[in-house]
Amino acid sequence: MAPVANDRPMFQENGETGPACQAAPPRPVRPGASRILVIRLSALGDFIMALPAMAAIRAHHPTAEITLLTTKPFVELGNRSGWFDRTLIDPRPRWHDVAGWARMRRMLRDGRFDRVYDLQAQDRTALYFRLLWPGKRPEWSGIAPGASHPHTDPARGRMHAFDIHAAQLAVAGIPDIPPPDLTWLDEDIRGLGLPSRFALLVPGSAPHRPAKRWPASRYGALANRLVEQGVTPVVIGAPSEQGLADSIRAACPKTRDLIGRTSLFTIAGLARRAAFAIGNDTGPMHLIAMTGCRVVSLFSAESNPDRSAPRGPNVTMLRRNDLADLTVEEVEAALGGA
Repeated sequence: MAPVANDRPMFQENGETGPACQAAPPRPVRPGASRILVIRLSALGDFIMALPAMAAIRAHHPTAEITLLTTKPFVELGNRSGWFDRTLIDPRPRWHDVAGWARMRRMLRDGRFDRVYDLQAQDRTALYFRLLWPGKRPEWSGIAPGASHPHTDPARGRMHAFDIHAAQLAVAGIPDIPPPDLTWLDEDIRGLGLPSRFALLVPGSAPHRPAKRWPASRYGALANRLVEQGVTPVVIGAPSEQGLADSIRAACPKTRDLIGRTSLFTIAGLARRAAFAIGNDTGPMHLIAMTGCRVVSLFSAESNPDRSAPRGPNVTMLRRNDLADLTVEEVEAALGGA
């Protein structure tokens, strides 16, 4: 099968970096409009979980000039959302890169921002607040010491990302984060030639954390059962996960392999049309769940679903300390019948 014809980057597990530059042509500045900066750098799952907060910020500041500061893999998500007037790419200078930090400081100061919503909220982005000294600093929502709207809840480190954003924005005067309109998060998948009834399998995870993966042999056995029920399994993931797809297809030759051939928008298009999706704790599952697709998400002791489970209208979570102990029958039962 030929890959989808588009010029967008394929899905990647890790964020990329690039020069501090304008990622999209800016819209004309509205005279007197306040200037807002939203920071969300990576990774995929975290960026997807921040979408409701981003939509709420736009709704709260309907006439503001809002800039997104992010990394290369997420530029088009920001641009196509319609919530941002411009997008900047964070160069993410190394700690010893004095010249890089000077460029970062200049970029932030040139923005003349009135308020910053730091949805990354890590030591690195807290340092961005310090880079704005001396002089008048913008209002700041985040965890940076000296922020005008700090989120200081001691339970923050145990909270789910959605709940962190809700609490942080409430401190900044945005009391509600309703479900966002994500109709823009879609793509025509007819060029893939898939049957009308298919299911997504997401067998990968961060390569340095293999214990987060349900064994590929179990995905293969499940794929055979899906085929028996008239459902075509479709495997997606990063190029580094090709071996997993090969193992699944060896067990179930009718599985369709789209490893390394799906943009983020292709994944969303697949999710909107799939019967359901089964996958590990990995970024694409957050994107899939956000579209409304029926999702069964598998967790081992390597990660905490209370903090990082996908959120969506139809999500089931299964957890075992060792995912090798999770049977195909249990996953099939969680689907409630394919």
